[in-house]
Amino acid sequence: MSAALNPIARLAAFGGRPRFDRALHVGRPNMGDRGRYLGYINGMLDRGILTNYGPLVRELETRLAESLGVRHAVSVCNGTMALELGVRALGMKGEVIMPAFTFVATAHALQWQEIKPVFVDIDPRTCTIDPERVERAITPRTTGIVGVHLWGRACDTEALADIARRRGLRLMYDAAHAFGCSHGGRLIGGFGDCEVFSLHATKVLHAGEGGVIATNDDHLAERVRYMQNFGFQGQDNVVFLGLNGKMSEACAAMGLCNLDSVEEFIAANRSRHERYRGGLAGIPGVVFLEYPAEERNNYQYLIVELEQGDFGLSRDQVYRLLQAENVLSRRYFFPGCHRMEPYRSLYAYPEYRVPVTEALCGRVLALPTGPQMGEDDVDGVCELFRFFHEQAPAIRAALG
Repeated sequence: MSAALNPIARLAAFGGRPRFDRALHVGRPNMGDRGRYLGYINGMLDRGILTNYGPLVRELETRLAESLGVRHAVSVCNGTMALELGVRALGMKGEVIMPAFTFVATAHALQWQEIKPVFVDIDPRTCTIDPERVERAITPRTTGIVGVHLWGRACDTEALADIARRRGLRLMYDAAHAFGCSHGGRLIGGFGDCEVFSLHATKVLHAGEGGVIATNDDHLAERVRYMQNFGFQGQDNVVFLGLNGKMSEACAAMGLCNLDSVEEFIAANRSRHERYRGGLAGIPGVVFLEYPAEERNNYQYLIVELEQGDFGLSRDQVYRLLQAENVLSRRYFFPGCHRMEPYRSLYAYPEYRVPVTEALCGRVLALPTGPQMGEDDVDGVCELFRFFHEQAPAIRAALG
């Protein structure tokens, strides 16, 4: 942080200190009713069952399957493990096509198993994987496609399903952002061969840590269950290569508690979303992420794009200014998986192959939101944006 930035950021008489006395975070954990959670925990302690597919895990899986409208919801210890198990259970190998614009865990779940992630570009309208680019990237070594539902907006599931069917490929979705969201009036969870949800503490529905593989394929669900418990079928009969990917009872307790309150979380997210829209309206160069009005969304992410020519400052300049004011925004998903290790060294992936991703990586900011944000907090962040725009010439001069 340049020493000149702090006074410039505070010319609006913010008292010579950060605008916010406490840090405002992206992904602050939602917390359901504490008494209900402790009730689940006390029951766990009374039973003396802490793991190994206990009653709380079974209850969570049943309720999640019902919520998602699928036959199976298999819980595991975290979302990355869910991705890895899904990939392995589907028999993916060789090359798998995925977007470069996603969290790096999606790529790691492939590379960890010595599968080459083939990065393709995204649709500039939806920011999800571009089916035309997928079709062009298929080679004789391609065995699957991993789509990512981004910020609650679904992939073009119809086009991807058509490609997978015609080309004999497996199709899996990373749905970490998409619990409670819909596509075509249908809840995300039952598309493709399987869909993977994260229950990490930053998600709208979380279990502290955890992941879920949702599927309507009985055989696939059975394979995943073997794989996440060392390959055991019964007490001492190992029938499959496996590892330890089980969810604990304590995590399931948190998941159940938050599932009871998830609609309240979504309502709070939507309220903050609408207040941000009003507060940022009319500021040149601030482009708000739009959600299809006819679909359900969890409003977990508050995403804006900054157009430097209109706003007056770059995304990275605004990011640094917000940090100085205790607004801990995030540059999702900077700089793109193709620019991260080990991928940039292994494959020397040329940036010109993903121009939409490259451009978006330089414009996007995720702003703090969620039930922990008060209306005054949202208004304060919007005031900062307006001030940064109005003072952009002075700030640029300070930056040299």
